[in-house]
Amino acid sequence: MRIRIVDAFTDRPFGGNPAGVLLLDAFPEDDWLQHVALEVNHAETAFAHRLPEGGDADWALRWFTPATEVAMCGHATLATAHVISTTGAHEGPVRFATRSGVLIATPGEDGSITLDFPTAPLTPVEVPDGVAKALGAEPAGAFDTGPNVGDLVLELADERTVRGLDPDHKALGAFSARGIIATARAEDPAAGYDFVSRCFFPNVGIDEDPVTGSAHTALAPYWAERLGRPDLTGLQASPRSGLVRTGLRGDRTLLTGRAVTVIDGKLLA
Repeated sequence: MRIRIVDAFTDRPFGGNPAGVLLLDAFPEDDWLQHVALEVNHAETAFAHRLPEGGDADWALRWFTPATEVAMCGHATLATAHVISTTGAHEGPVRFATRSGVLIATPGEDGSITLDFPTAPLTPVEVPDGVAKALGAEPAGAFDTGPNVGDLVLELADERTVRGLDPDHKALGAFSARGIIATARAEDPAAGYDFVSRCFFPNVGIDEDPVTGSAHTALAPYWAERLGRPDLTGLQASPRSGLVRTGLRGDRTLLTGRAVTVIDGKLLA
C-alpha cells in the first residue's frame, strides 16, 4: 500500500511537522498500526479509510505516535486532508470521524487547509513544584487544557526564554498527561506572528514536537483573551519551526496551515 510523508504547517519541504499518512480500505489490528507508526518514527502517523455515504463523517481517522495512540492530532489531520485533497480522493471539505468527535478540514483556494477543532477548556492551576527546574525557566502561570489535549500550558517571561529552553524531558513527564506547552507573547508582532510556543511530550514518546496543531486549540483562547483578538498567528519555535493561523470561534478553534508531500512510497510489510 502507499505511504506518504507530509510536512504540515509549512509551505516548504523539510519544515513544519512531518507525519506519515496511509489511506486504507479498513483499519487492521492495532498492533500493526502501532508497528507502522514506530517504523515511520515521526511524531504521528495517520491512518484513514473512507466511510459509507450518508453518515456524519466521510473518513475514519486515527493517529499513532511511535509509542501510543493519541486522542487528537492537528498536524497529522492537516497532512491527511492534504493527501486526500491533492490526490482527488475527496473534493471539498472532508469530515473525519475521530476519538475527539467529527473534525472538519476545508481546503482553501490558496492551497491552505483549515481544520475545525474543539477549543480546549483552560483551567488555571497552581504552578507545580519542580516544573521550573525541569523546564529550565520560571513560569508566570499555569493552565490545564482538559482531556482531549492533556497538556499543561506554562506562560514564560518572553519569547527569548521560550526559544532558549533546554528542558529535562524525562522530568517534565511528571506534570501532565501528555506534556508541556511553553508559550510567550511575540517580541515583535511585525515579524508576522503574535505568540510563540514550544511543545514537549515525553509521555507519548516525543521529546519536542516540531509543530503541534492540537496545542493551538489551547493557545488560541489563551492568547485571544490576552491580546483582545480572535484571529492570531502562532509560531512554534522548534528547530524545524512552523506557523499556525488560529481563529477562536467559541467552543471551536480554526487552525489554518499548509502542507507539502515530501515522500510518496510503498509499504511492503
